[in-house]
Amino acid sequence: MSLPPSAPSTAGTGPASTRGPVSVGRRLSWHAGVTLVVVVCAAYAARRHWPVIETGAGRLAGADRGWLLVATAATVATWACSALAQQGAVARPLPTGRLVAVQFAASAANHVLPAGIGAGAVNLRFLTRCGLPVTRSATALAVKATAGTVVRGCLIAALALACPGALRLPHVSATVWVVTVAVAATVVVLVAGPLRRALRAVLADVRAVHEVPARAAALWGGSLAFASLHAAVVIAVTQAIDLPLPPAQVALAYLAASSAAVLLPTPGGFGSLDAALALALTLAGAPGSAAASAVLGYRLLTVWLPLLPGLLALGVLVRRRVL
Repeated sequence: MSLPPSAPSTAGTGPASTRGPVSVGRRLSWHAGVTLVVVVCAAYAARRHWPVIETGAGRLAGADRGWLLVATAATVATWACSALAQQGAVARPLPTGRLVAVQFAASAANHVLPAGIGAGAVNLRFLTRCGLPVTRSATALAVKATAGTVVRGCLIAALALACPGALRLPHVSATVWVVTVAVAATVVVLVAGPLRRALRAVLADVRAVHEVPARAAALWGGSLAFASLHAAVVIAVTQAIDLPLPPAQVALAYLAASSAAVLLPTPGGFGSLDAALALALTLAGAPGSAAASAVLGYRLLTVWLPLLPGLLALGVLVRRRVL
C-alpha cells in the first residue's frame, strides 16, 4: 500500500543522506582520475604507433561491404539481447519497446561516463520509473551483470579448450605480477564487508529468477547472445578485411580482451579495450595493421556510429519521462 500524499518520507534525511552524495562524488573522482590516465596513455600509444593505425584505417576503407553489413546487423541485435537479459533479471514485465530503446541509450551513456556508470544509471532510472524500488532495481542490475560475467567466463573456457594454445599471455615480469596481486588483495579486503552483503542480495535474486524457468531462460539466453554477438561483430570485421585467423580464435581474443579491459574503468573501455583487443589479435598471429583495422572497425560499428543517435534517444527518453 502506498503512503498518502501527506505522509512525507524520511528515508533521505539525516547523516546517511549527506554521506551518499559525498561517496558518489569520491567514486566519480576516482573513476575520472583513472580514466584520464588511461586516455593519456592511449593517446601517447596512438601517436607512437600512428603509421600502423593509418595503414589499418586504409585497409578498413577497402573492406568487404557484405561482411560489414553482417557486423552491423550483429551490433543492432546486441541491444535487443541486452533488453532480454534485463527482463530476465526483473520479476515484473517491462514495456518491450521502451526497454530496447533504453538499452540503446544506455550504451551511448556508457561511452560518455566512466565504465558501467552511464549504462547503470540509465537502467536504474528506467527500472525505478517502472515502479521497482531502488534496492530491487540495483539488485536486478547486479544479477544481470553477474550472469554476463559467468557467461563470458564459460565462453572463454570453452573456446580455450577448443583452441589449445590460442590464448597466450604477454610476458610480464614477476614484479608486476606481485604488485597486481597485492593491489587486488587490498581491494578485496577493503570491500569485503559491503561485497558480502551485496553478494547475498544478488544470490537471493538469482534463486528467485530460477524459480521461474522463463525468467532464467531470458537472463542466461540474453546474456549468452549479447556476448556472442559482440564477438560476432569482431569476427565479421576480421572476415571483411581478410584477417587470416580462425573465427573461434578471434572470438577468444575478443572475450579475453574485453574481460581484461573491465579492470581499467574508462568510458566504454576507451583506450583499455582498444589496446587489449589489438594486443590479443597480435598475439594470436595477426599483423599489426590488420589488428588495428579490426579494432577500428569494431569501435566504429559499436561506438562511434551509434553514439550520436544513442545520445539523442537518451534525450528523448528523458523528455518523455521514460527516464
